Amino acid sequence: MPKNTKVTQREHSNEAVTESVADLLSLEHPMDYKSSQISMGLSPGSTAPVKALLPSPDPDAEDGRPAWNNKMEYILAQVGFSVGLGNVWRFPYLCQKNGGGAYLVPYFILLLLIGIPLFFLELAVGQRIRRGSIGVWNYVYPQLGGIGVSSLMVCGFVGLYYNVIIGWSIFYFFKSFQYPLPWAECPIMINGTQAMVVPECEKSSATTYFWYRQALNITSSINDTGGLNWRMTLALLVAWIMVCLAVIKGIQSSGKVMYFSSLFPYVVLFCFLVRGLLLKGAVDGIAHMFTPKLEKMLEPQVWREAATQVFFALGLGFGGVIAFSSYNKRDNNCHFDAALVSVINFVTSILATLVVFAVLGFKANIMNEKCVVDNAEKILGFLNTGVLSKELIPPHINFSQLSAQDYAEMYGVIKTVKDENFGQLGLDACILEDELNKAVQGTGLAFIAFTEAMTHFPASPFWSVMFFFMLINLGLGSMIGTMTGITTPILDTFKIRKEILCVACCVIAFLLGLLFVQRSGNYFVTMFDDYSAGLPLTVVVILENISVAWIYGTKRFMQDLEDMLGFRPYSFYYYMWRYVSPAILVLLIIATVIEMAVSPAGYNAWVESEGAESFHSYPPWALAMAYALIVAAMLPLPLVFIARHFNLISDGSNKLSVSYRKGMMKDMSNLEEQDEQRFILSKNPSEAPSPMPPHRTLLGPGGAHEMTNTNYGTSTKTGYQNIGSPESEL
Repeated sequence: MPKNTKVTQREHSNEAVTESVADLLSLEHPMDYKSSQISMGLSPGSTAPVKALLPSPDPDAEDGRPAWNNKMEYILAQVGFSVGLGNVWRFPYLCQKNGGGAYLVPYFILLLLIGIPLFFLELAVGQRIRRGSIGVWNYVYPQLGGIGVSSLMVCGFVGLYYNVIIGWSIFYFFKSFQYPLPWAECPIMINGTQAMVVPECEKSSATTYFWYRQALNITSSINDTGGLNWRMTLALLVAWIMVCLAVIKGIQSSGKVMYFSSLFPYVVLFCFLVRGLLLKGAVDGIAHMFTPKLEKMLEPQVWREAATQVFFALGLGFGGVIAFSSYNKRDNNCHFDAALVSVINFVTSILATLVVFAVLGFKANIMNEKCVVDNAEKILGFLNTGVLSKELIPPHINFSQLSAQDYAEMYGVIKTVKDENFGQLGLDACILEDELNKAVQGTGLAFIAFTEAMTHFPASPFWSVMFFFMLINLGLGSMIGTMTGITTPILDTFKIRKEILCVACCVIAFLLGLLFVQRSGNYFVTMFDDYSAGLPLTVVVILENISVAWIYGTKRFMQDLEDMLGFRPYSFYYYMWRYVSPAILVLLIIATVIEMAVSPAGYNAWVESEGAESFHSYPPWALAMAYALIVAAMLPLPLVFIARHFNLISDGSNKLSVSYRKGMMKDMSNLEEQDEQRFILSKNPSEAPSPMPPHRTLLGPGGAHEMTNTNYGTSTKTGYQNIGSPESEL
């Protein structure tokens, strides 16, 4: 290429470059068609050398895009994004609910069938195209460019309420610096000259009361907003300041934060595991957790929930995976990264499950012992009043040292003798298994069950500080990925300083997040968690899969991977992307829609007078808001498709970044047709041509017709496949 051309001058400058493909071609000297394979006079079997349309630059050449300082930062960022609060409070609940150890079988199978392949797909497209979610899908297929916008919308919705949970953790973190912990005992109220336990706390528990009344100060209905909770508002402000500082410099700042936020939770989990295993009853909890109920594996619901958990555990569809990967070098081994991060995520879920049920096993033993003591006092009262005969009590039982086994024996005798009148005694069975079967998840696990267990730990404030600091870091890692999924596509599309964009996003998000720090805010968190991400993200990911596997072309994508990685990925991925993963995702969408149609739309409201939760249906306005979240998240998909189908907006491909331009130049340097059978079966790269396949027919300046060689009086196609027509691969 001549050194004085515009392309060459711009390539060696530091200025941002955006050129259309047509502009790039028009600036270069005419190609010698006679020596090119695309010349109409060349026979199909000719072995004449291919003359590149444009020279192929070094793919790792500097293109002005930020890059990770080292591989460790990148892996920690992906791990921090994928390993979040769901690993700690969602996976253990599903494992317990769906058959204990038996649940791990469908989870692992689905991890192999949809988790790793789709995670690998997102890593690869981000690394190959080096753009955020909007730019990637505009490049692959402009008419499905709404995929990136929908991802951004979902990231926004999730980020709004996810950071509220970090705010709650910050509140509990600062409340943990006191002994005894403020949720260890019920507060005492003075009524005249009489001191009494607060009735709401007495009817529930100290930790439950603290969560609903002291922390959230919750209302009894979503209709009653109750005004702002100033303590949670302040905590939310601190949370957004932390997130803003972490992402304000892009990956240069977030990469450094990840060294701590991604690694510290593992330190805490291992500490809790060691401490938990030393607690009485920990083994009971772990044994209960992993005792397989094999019959559960035959239930479709178990497989649906396993697929959903795999889907969300890896952060598929959010755009954060693509955004992080877009800052990699083109030759980075993203196949290894996909397997590594997926395995780390799975192992982390297992580790968190061990910790949770070791601690809950300890809690179950404490609660069971308390149950035995309380009911033993009832029995003593019945013995003293003559309601029960002392002859019913086995002679070896000592009430001062009553074990669970002794109580179970005594309970069985009394139940047998007092068969008809037994219910009037009000005695509980006090079975450890019943305590272990009380499944809790989400905020109920983190802010009620786990906090209650920690009140019985020696040095409980220390463990409480560690636990909530771990939650803050887990949430922060996920929020960095979520924010990157928002800012990266915007920065790729518009020329704006990342610092200004990050601050603006955080300020707007904080103001919108005030919805969740009202006294009724917890009900809106539940609504957003149930409706804003589930169905929209599943639709986004299946469209990602289809656009790559069926529109761009699986074999073309596999060839891109071979060019990037230096080896051809296993044929396993070909069949997963093309057939298995789309089929599973379709079934998941159908199951999700059926679940939404069958299950009543509502929330668990806190009833102060009863000291318990009660299910309430959403009022019409709230139900409309819930469905509006789904519509708003998926609306960009049809809008962008229609707008680009009728040429109402640009297809997004006429302006390419430097990395786009270099990729296209490399694409056009290797244009030639190849036999599909040779592509799939050949193992030696030299056996099959290695073109970098393009994604659409080259467009002329008008954008409506294929570029033709008018000098030769015949239409000379470049070999680019028309993206609007289905690919014939099989």
